[in-house]
Amino acid sequence: MDSRTTNWTNSDDAILENAVRRGATRRELLHMLLAGGMAMSAGSLILGRATDAVAATPVAGGHLKVAGFTSSTADTLDPAKASNSTDYSRCCALYNRLSVLDKSGQTQMELAERIDSADAKIWTVKLRKGVVFHDGKPLTSADVIFSLKRHLDPNIGSKVNAIAKQITDLKAVDDLTLEITLTAANADLPTILALHHFMIVADGTTDFSKGNGTGAFVLESFKPGVRSIMRKNRNYWKAGGPHVDTFEFFAINEDNARVNALLSGDIHVAAAINPRSVRLVESRPGFVLSRSSSNSYTNLNMRLDMAPGQNKDFVTGMKHLVNRDQILKSALRGFGDIGNDQPVFPGNIYRNNDLRPKPFDPDKAKFYFKKADVFGHSIPVVASEAASSSIDMAMLLQANAAAIGLKLDIQRVPSDGYWNNYWLKAPVHFGNINYRPTPDILFSLLYASQAPWNESQYKSEKFDGMLVEARGMLDQAKRKEIYGQLQAMIAEEAGTIIPAYIAAVDAVTAKLKGMEINPLGGMMGYSMAEHVWFGA
Repeated sequence: MDSRTTNWTNSDDAILENAVRRGATRRELLHMLLAGGMAMSAGSLILGRATDAVAATPVAGGHLKVAGFTSSTADTLDPAKASNSTDYSRCCALYNRLSVLDKSGQTQMELAERIDSADAKIWTVKLRKGVVFHDGKPLTSADVIFSLKRHLDPNIGSKVNAIAKQITDLKAVDDLTLEITLTAANADLPTILALHHFMIVADGTTDFSKGNGTGAFVLESFKPGVRSIMRKNRNYWKAGGPHVDTFEFFAINEDNARVNALLSGDIHVAAAINPRSVRLVESRPGFVLSRSSSNSYTNLNMRLDMAPGQNKDFVTGMKHLVNRDQILKSALRGFGDIGNDQPVFPGNIYRNNDLRPKPFDPDKAKFYFKKADVFGHSIPVVASEAASSSIDMAMLLQANAAAIGLKLDIQRVPSDGYWNNYWLKAPVHFGNINYRPTPDILFSLLYASQAPWNESQYKSEKFDGMLVEARGMLDQAKRKEIYGQLQAMIAEEAGTIIPAYIAAVDAVTAKLKGMEINPLGGMMGYSMAEHVWFGA
């Protein structure tokens, strides 16, 4: 750099940044620098620095429009009942949790100042002062106790009831302190409380249509299956946010339509676009891709309590029929990692990386299908746009089956109502699971005998016992060993096939700033509305 740059001061930086904010042209800005004796090469570097600084500075204002990929009349603002990205996105805008996960996956405090325990069984939660709900009511320990107790009530239908059952007692110490007692030690509790379902609602709430939370946005309107509109919470307890004035969320179920809405300027974010659409977005100026880590998956589920999944040979044949490399390259366009039929995601410290999936072997698949006596029958397989990339996966699977004489009847059903009418119910169907930060959460939600989302109805007393044993174990090496065994049991015994772990891709207008990756899912773990802003 030219020696004359040594005379450039922080005050000069501020003047230049203000000029950028006022909309000065590049020629005008370079003229300012040259008039100050700056060399052209040095001036360009400083100009870039000033431009970057302006771009990184949040700007207030604007109406944010985001299109998700699934919706139905069952959409809810009750965090306990939330079941998909649409519900999570709205709940993250309206409510807060005791703890959250940062972009590195580390647990941080949100409504709680501290969550402490000496034995991992009895936990003390100290709440922040000065937090109020949208209706003006101050946050107290009674609200937290009410929110957590709801998950224990079977009449509520909480999606995390199986996880919450480990809570045996909730006691208020004072207005801002409470004590949580568990059935047994669980060192993961602060991380568990960062799940979307554990949003805190006001004590006594029965009407969730108002979305009365402590979150960054206040609800203006909500019509399930259609859209929601929220406005900035002017009394938000966090300093500095949110930046946008209003947030509108709705779903465009069809991928091409969602992408076209972005490219035409009708929306600012097209969530979870199909890998087929990536090249189109990349070819258009003014748009960027926000890629997550491989933190979700679309899986094929065969219920073990229904035909044909009741026959273990059929399940084994299907696991050999799945061409994982083909799915990763063709259906996912390389956006992901090969799956090994268990739910612990790549990068997790407890993941069993030695576990290998059953290889693609049509001859071996044919052998097991003959044993299962399924040739000559048409086997329905339910797929939908609601389960990301499931239709592409189903088409590839159907072609592989046809090559060995097996007929798979791919039943493509609408996104609307898929999660209520087909997922968990059809004998052979696809699911889509978002990131969960601990093996215990994944196993408790998906594979324990009483798991609420037990997609293949896998039941094993041995598995259940080992899961409870590992949950309270403070010896991390032993805990990892048990979790590795549980992953192997799932891969071999359950009726779920996880071909690949998917890297979600959100397509975003380049005008939108502040987007970061979060392990809880796309759209910044579904909390982007609180953090993003529109650049100048």
